[in-house]
Amino acid sequence: MATKELREGFTTGACSAAAAKAATRVLILGQTIKEIETTLPNKRKVIFELKRCEISEDSAVCSIIKDAGDDPDCTHGAELTAEVKLNQENKIVLKGGEGVAVVTKAGLGLEIGEPAINPVPRKNITEMILEELIGSTFSGAEVTISVPGGQEMAKKTMNERLGLIGGISILGTTGIVKPYSTAAYKASVIQAIQVAREYGEQTITLTTGGKSEKFAMDLLPNMNEIAFIQVGDFIGTGIKTAIKEDIHHVVIVGMIGKLSKMADGVMMTHRGGSSVNTKMLANIARTLEIPETVCSSIEAANTARHVLDICKESGHFHITTRICEIVSQNCSKHGLGLRVSTYMVDFDGTLLGKFEAPEGWGIKGEAE
Repeated sequence: MATKELREGFTTGACSAAAAKAATRVLILGQTIKEIETTLPNKRKVIFELKRCEISEDSAVCSIIKDAGDDPDCTHGAELTAEVKLNQENKIVLKGGEGVAVVTKAGLGLEIGEPAINPVPRKNITEMILEELIGSTFSGAEVTISVPGGQEMAKKTMNERLGLIGGISILGTTGIVKPYSTAAYKASVIQAIQVAREYGEQTITLTTGGKSEKFAMDLLPNMNEIAFIQVGDFIGTGIKTAIKEDIHHVVIVGMIGKLSKMADGVMMTHRGGSSVNTKMLANIARTLEIPETVCSSIEAANTARHVLDICKESGHFHITTRICEIVSQNCSKHGLGLRVSTYMVDFDGTLLGKFEAPEGWGIKGEAE
């Protein structure tokens, strides 16, 4: 299970499917069990230990504690619970219980009013139940997935803005959580852009975190809240999804640290080392004919914030605008014709520099 000494984990979808399979088996056997072997969406077989296993006259409840491995996931330790009732109706009906969000907006690939159980987990849950029904006297089942405490966990996600109300989403395409892939967060970025497009937004604003988003909303007060999307480290995912969804204009708002990495061509900004490439920033300064003494100081700077201080003290603060322009150029390379504007803000929200891409920018090859 180890990859570079980091443990893989399991998705909420995989745990839900295993819990549903276990509850179905318990009903058919008429007795409790301690563990269940399930098949993940990637066809890998895994044995899960059960946290709860209870049987009553017409239903069974089983639960599994989600282990996210070494991935920083707000659902790590969550109890994925499945209550199953068997019937003769030749279909599997999925319901959402406590802590599972309800879909209230279009554009998520799920029907409004349905529980936020994504398509792959839905299929996996259904298949695992049907697998247990083979040879039994039952042909259908009703399964309710719940997550005690899920509503509180959801506060650490973008669910509410996406129109996913009342809890977390049941996610996962392979069943496996890769360490530090933050797959659930990446999926939420894609969903947020899809929702914005579904609601007719032609311009979206991608921010690198909560602070920069707040500052972006202050800078762009006329934009719909749904068009503001926190991409975190996944700027590349945000740009590529915007292209796929035919978004015409992307505005990037961030601070010098993340923007400097984007200017250096890094589209997954937690990679590429822990520090900003000050040599690259010094070279940008040289193209602006900033004195070599200042350029050398920039190259020797400790942090991106230090670079800002050097430029401010020396009177060469216009480097911020050039960094924004280079970010726009690099992001536009992902799709010819995509218009990308970039704003740099300070740690208190002050606008330090911006590149406002004009109409038609990127179509004639300016970004190439």
